[in-house]
Amino acid sequence: MTAPLIGVLALQGDVREHADALAAAGADARPVRRREELDAVDGLVIPGGESTTISKLADIFELREPIDKRVAGGMPVYGSCAGMIMLAGEVLDGRPDQRGFAGIDMTVRRNAFGRQVDSFEAPVEVTGVGGGPFHAVFIRAPWVERVGAGVEVLGTVTEGPAAGRIVAVRQGNLLATSFHPELTGDRRLHAYFVNLVRAAR
Repeated sequence: MTAPLIGVLALQGDVREHADALAAAGADARPVRRREELDAVDGLVIPGGESTTISKLADIFELREPIDKRVAGGMPVYGSCAGMIMLAGEVLDGRPDQRGFAGIDMTVRRNAFGRQVDSFEAPVEVTGVGGGPFHAVFIRAPWVERVGAGVEVLGTVTEGPAAGRIVAVRQGNLLATSFHPELTGDRRLHAYFVNLVRAAR
């Protein structure tokens, strides 16, 4: 069986780290900056970075409508941090002109945990991913304030001032986390997504 071809939206953010993690998890990973590159992939990762910048660049590179169509058509997508914001149906504390791909029926709060200096790490159990909790890294991260009926909550913060906050969700073929698994060397979440892409092919 050929490895699934998974793109990493390469407009801004930690593209190489996601590509390395996907490759380690058994995928053929490549950057996506053009429509023809998007058309070729079986799944897509939207990396962390700055959601307002990614939103602007999606328009500049004429990728917004093609990604919207692929999301609506069932393409698996995983968004981490800013990628979670880009997949949210509603964003609180975002810029008025900021638009995402609105795939997941959820409300997220941008920079919910605070500024860069308030970045932190915490253990997070993710439903469906064995092997114990993730050592989750949060960098100017969002959290989820509301989920719709079709959204499965996969993980919450279990300790500290943010205890109980939702930080991992799934709706169908769409997966999103507030934290950055690509920065820790733990490939389990990328393997989970690669399996999701395989099942969808």
